[in-house]
Amino acid sequence: MNTHLLPALAADSRGQDSSRGSFKARHRRRLLRADLLTTAAWASVAAAVALWLADGGATGFSTIAGSFTALGIVAGLAGMDLVLLMLLLAARIPLIDQTVGHDRALEFHRKLGKPSLYLLLAHGILIAIGYGMAEGLDPVSEAVSLWVLVPDMWLAFVSIALFIAVVVTSLVAVRRRFPYEFWYAVHLLTYAAVATSLPHQFSVGGLFAEGTWQRWYWLAVCIATGAALLHYRVLEPIIATFRHQLTVSRVVPVAPGVVNIEMHGLRLNELAGTGGRFFIWRFLAQGLWWHPHPFSLSAEPLQFDAAGRGLLRITVRNLGKGSAQLAGLQPGTKVALEGPYGIFSTAARSRDKVVMVGAGIGITPLRALLESTPFAPGNATVILRGRSDQELYLGQEILELARERGATLFHLTGQRSARNTDSWLPESATSAGHRLKDYAPDVADADVYVCGPAAWARNVLQDARAAGVKEDQLHYERFDW
Repeated sequence: MNTHLLPALAADSRGQDSSRGSFKARHRRRLLRADLLTTAAWASVAAAVALWLADGGATGFSTIAGSFTALGIVAGLAGMDLVLLMLLLAARIPLIDQTVGHDRALEFHRKLGKPSLYLLLAHGILIAIGYGMAEGLDPVSEAVSLWVLVPDMWLAFVSIALFIAVVVTSLVAVRRRFPYEFWYAVHLLTYAAVATSLPHQFSVGGLFAEGTWQRWYWLAVCIATGAALLHYRVLEPIIATFRHQLTVSRVVPVAPGVVNIEMHGLRLNELAGTGGRFFIWRFLAQGLWWHPHPFSLSAEPLQFDAAGRGLLRITVRNLGKGSAQLAGLQPGTKVALEGPYGIFSTAARSRDKVVMVGAGIGITPLRALLESTPFAPGNATVILRGRSDQELYLGQEILELARERGATLFHLTGQRSARNTDSWLPESATSAGHRLKDYAPDVADADVYVCGPAAWARNVLQDARAAGVKEDQLHYERFDW
């Protein structure tokens, strides 16, 4: 076997900035895709209501009871459509992921949670009032009657209870009280909630009766959503795991509490150019196999041969029980792989110039990005921030890369100012009045990549905005759940 190491991307191809001038055009296309996806999302809600209008639903407003029932049906259709949109946003569909980014897609997903729940609750309440008024019953008695007498309605009640459980446990204040594993298990109930809500939609009322085109439309939307989830959340990860055959080769200490995990595998040439994007890793060892870990590569894949056999590397810091266990991984441990995800990469570039600012373990994705993203010598600035030189993880590798590629590199070490909590700089730099533009004078005409602790990163982003950087030039990947 040829054991000569080859870089996944040849040095000349990344250094010659062949993409110069093309970033703006690619950026405009990505924004256009985002606009089209947003339009499609709202159009799907309008289409759900149009199904009811086309069936003559507006005639229900001729009576008070009918008005309550009509509003309940509209609320149910809109609420269910939002639930399906939420599932699509969480399905890790490449078109969505590569247009708005994985973290933004999940942010939209979370924002739809409460509106969809309110609409579904309104659906049940308004229907109970409307049906009750028509039959001379109060809403509670009508609800009991629906549960007992109408087929599949008890499943609808179970569904709304499950939706309430999912939304409540997803609220930030509640979510932080529980470990990730508990939240994840409860969140899986979303699928059960959707499944139990479906039967009554097709068996109660005439809108989705057999033979109607509305029934076929709604069935198609539900089936397409389920198929996307099955394909991208289940089949794709299984295929990637078998395709790349990743195995831990060694775990190397980098600094106190920080290790490099190296894995060898197959067809790694297909993963080249992923600098900055992240994968979800599952290390198939006892007690670890069901823990998903979102980590970015800390170096571009290395190829051993033209067939793509080679080496991957991630850098992990001990930030809790889950990541602490990874330092003890044994060589030979099999690894399941999902991704890459996100647009914290060249895909988000909109300018020829680039500024990368990282702190702590957030430095490591920038090392991979610096290795792969195109720029001409002098057009990149890298700023590494840590309380000490020891916290500038992979600093020596980044120094060598910066020299090789013609990037300007700053090491900023020291404690943050206790008086000025809005600063991301060390005390000495804050006292001297330094700002981001002092290290990167052309920052207003650059893409700015920021990776580090959330509060620190917010200060960097604010400093960048003050320097004239527009929102679409700021790139910050969030990994919170």
